Amino acid sequence: MKWIAPLEQPWHWRTVLSGSQMLFVAFGALVLMPLLTGLDPSVALFTAGLGTLMFHLITGVSVPIFLASSFVFIAPILFSVQTWGVPATMGALFVAGLVYMGLALLVKWRGVGFLHRILPPVVTGPVIMVIGLGLAPIAVNMAMGKAGDGSFELFAYQDALLVSMVSLITTLVVAVFAKGIFRLLPILSGVLLGYLVAWWMGMVSFEPVEQSPWLAVPAFVMPEFHWQAILFMIPVAIAPAIEHVGDMLAISNVTGKDYVKKPGLHRTLFGDGVATSAAAMFGGPPNTTYSEVTGAVMLTRSFNPMVMIWAAVFAILLAFISKFGVLLQTIPTPVMGGILILLFGSIAAVGMNTLIKARVDMAQQRNLVIVATVLVFGIGGMALGDGDLSLQGVSLCGVVAILLNLILPHAEPDAEDLHIEQEVVEDLIEHAQK
Repeated sequence: MKWIAPLEQPWHWRTVLSGSQMLFVAFGALVLMPLLTGLDPSVALFTAGLGTLMFHLITGVSVPIFLASSFVFIAPILFSVQTWGVPATMGALFVAGLVYMGLALLVKWRGVGFLHRILPPVVTGPVIMVIGLGLAPIAVNMAMGKAGDGSFELFAYQDALLVSMVSLITTLVVAVFAKGIFRLLPILSGVLLGYLVAWWMGMVSFEPVEQSPWLAVPAFVMPEFHWQAILFMIPVAIAPAIEHVGDMLAISNVTGKDYVKKPGLHRTLFGDGVATSAAAMFGGPPNTTYSEVTGAVMLTRSFNPMVMIWAAVFAILLAFISKFGVLLQTIPTPVMGGILILLFGSIAAVGMNTLIKARVDMAQQRNLVIVATVLVFGIGGMALGDGDLSLQGVSLCGVVAILLNLILPHAEPDAEDLHIEQEVVEDLIEHAQK
């Protein structure tokens, strides 16, 4: 009889424990996103678990990946909820998941290179930067004790600044200096310590927790479909789709298996889309593959996808503990604001790194034009059209970046460049002959 390692056995207690650890790693970011956008964190826990289970059903339980709340959608969800309401936003997010599925079918038909031709780094880089930089005022306002839009004060400036800086510094220290599995928990560490300081300063009220029942069904929201919200949300799906490709390459490197070939990028991307649409059907935020969990897989060597199944089960069970969900909603805004300063800056840095790693030459006028236009449109708040027909924010940036990349001609190499390349080729041929 073949011996099976404990972590390869789906029902072994170590597999179950490892699953709870994976949820612990993802937990901070998972619940922070719905808290920022006004969605229910208990619903987010439920839809993260549901989405992860559906992803593994589609991919044949072959990829050690956990899916949960995507930060890329924070700004679009905030705007959409304020403009059209939560049900219409859920309908738009449902359609965004369908866009993922459509991209998956195109990848199946045309191959992986299709995405890179339509969405090269010069397109995705500045769009991701806009997502981070466009959110910067929200983080700063919350850190200073104001509402996200800065319209009114929630806490005294001095108190809020102390709490937010404790959260920020804790997150920085854990991210840079912590070792092992603790290095993957900077957000959770910042929330916990900032929350304790806020409680000590009298900024936390536990009355809602005391009044809530122990067990309750999460406050699910059914989607409604409004074409204005749908058109606004569809372009936002561009960045997470490219991020998904990077996450698949990352987990492939960690485990030593090529998941782009088996089960195939078309299956994993389709599973991501199904998870996002399923989350929207219940009122949860869109799902994406979590890099924190990939890092935990690398550290713990827990390559068995059943670990993620257990993490999903724990997330669903936790969603029905009502007091826990209400407790999460007692976190003061300065605690989240301090963490968001680093988080939103990190998103912008990812976009910058996308340009750097791809060696996008900013000396080429077409590249400079694309990046410059997208950044100013996004950060400056450019809007095209009025009322329901307006296009703005990340959506506008995504459309503009794609159109400019398709329309602007690529630079032709000049005679000097061709001469240098010819000399290099001749040297290589001569070296090979020797």
